[in-house]
Amino acid sequence: MNRLLLAFVMMVAALTVTAQDFTNMDTLRFYDALQFRIINKAFDNSLTPYTRIPAYLKDSVRPDLWERAKCSSGMAIRFATDSRAVAVRYNLLTNMHMAHMADTGIKGTDLYILDEASGKWVFLNCNRPYRDYSGEKPRKDSIQKKVFIDKLDGKMHEYMLYLPLYDGVNWLQIGVDSTAVMTMPKVDNPRRGKKFVFYGTSILQGGCATRPGMVATSILQRDLGIECVNIGISGEGKMDYCMARAMATIPDVEAFIIDPVPNCTKMMCDTLTYDFVKILRTLRPEVPIIMMEGPKYSYEDYNSFYATYLKEKNQEFHKNYLRLKAENPKNLYYVDRENLWGPDNEGTVDGIHLTDIGFYFYAQKLKPYLLQVMKK
Repeated sequence: MNRLLLAFVMMVAALTVTAQDFTNMDTLRFYDALQFRIINKAFDNSLTPYTRIPAYLKDSVRPDLWERAKCSSGMAIRFATDSRAVAVRYNLLTNMHMAHMADTGIKGTDLYILDEASGKWVFLNCNRPYRDYSGEKPRKDSIQKKVFIDKLDGKMHEYMLYLPLYDGVNWLQIGVDSTAVMTMPKVDNPRRGKKFVFYGTSILQGGCATRPGMVATSILQRDLGIECVNIGISGEGKMDYCMARAMATIPDVEAFIIDPVPNCTKMMCDTLTYDFVKILRTLRPEVPIIMMEGPKYSYEDYNSFYATYLKEKNQEFHKNYLRLKAENPKNLYYVDRENLWGPDNEGTVDGIHLTDIGFYFYAQKLKPYLLQVMKK
């Protein structure tokens, strides 16, 4: 009797799987993303799980810095499932829009799968964010929904879901079919432990990648198999000393990568660089620091002001690097701007912010330095 009952239950379960419409969000089971591994995040003491700086900084930084740090740039969710379908739904923080950047990059999510044969991450799909125009402005409470894939083999696979670059999320859920198993990742990729911490501007944050997986920090994270924390904050990478002190508290840092020049004036590059880097060197003397020059704008050679001004900012930044290097030559590196976003002018959207190909070249420029640090 027990055998007959078991056979009946198995038959019903099989029919349920066969009959389930995996393209229908209502037939899927959703799990809070916080049940799984969040990667590329620096601080556990943030105001929300998807905020990139500590809560205690709220009264110490400019309001714009605080608000833009709520963008979830670089963060991703790692999980494993044997589901035949994978979906996402989430509530955006602002549901914002910009004229020069695709909504898929601003507020979309990217799904990757780990290829077992090569051990490499493979892009699967990105959702196209929905904007509700029922009022004068897009609704902030718009819930984004997407079934990424719906014809998988039913075997256990490893996944990674990147979060929006220029918006944040109030909550995020991952959907799988009703009989699927969903667990923490079994494969340690990116590996736990050491992480690279990147500090900088709107370029570093991801402007203007077409989707979240194409920001340079995420490219490097997949290529190197190490977590890459993105603290690029649009318009606010101004070397605030409180940010350096906060970064110095991050555990298990492989290296700090500092890329602030685009947001700084010539005077700021002269007066702030030394102390900002010195704070990190004093508080974390064992951690290498990589200082990056500001990029060349595509129109620099054809603009009488920027042709001089950008070079002058880099000269002040480099002057402080030499001063720091003279004091202590260990664990300090400098990356010049040569071919930073490619060998021609096709790596940028508006002359300043990067296209996907610009982010690819940015990552390739940095990779040898990061590999050198990792080998040491």
